[in-house]
Amino acid sequence: MQRLRANQRMETYRVRVTGKVQGVGYRHATVRQAHELKVTGWVMNLDDGSVEAVIQGDPDQVDRMLQWMRMGPPAARVAELETAECATTRRYPHFERR
Repeated sequence: MQRLRANQRMETYRVRVTGKVQGVGYRHATVRQAHELKVTGWVMNLDDGSVEAVIQGDPDQVDRMLQWMRMGPPAARVAELETAECATTRRYPHFERR
């Protein structure tokens, strides 16, 4: 996996996805897509039926990941994607499913 250089611009976003996103492989597909795009962070199911994620990467990587998350895998039906940019110095080493 490609790592960001220390001086490379990086963005971190917290994402909440609602709709039919649990029980349809959304988290698994999100991990695969994140690895393909070389973003880091995590994804997990929430008790209310939504999915939460933190994605981190350069602006282009993050934009492409958010675009993919708006659709998700074929069986998913995304109703809404909420995003909030996070100010953090934490660097995630990889992308994982929680």
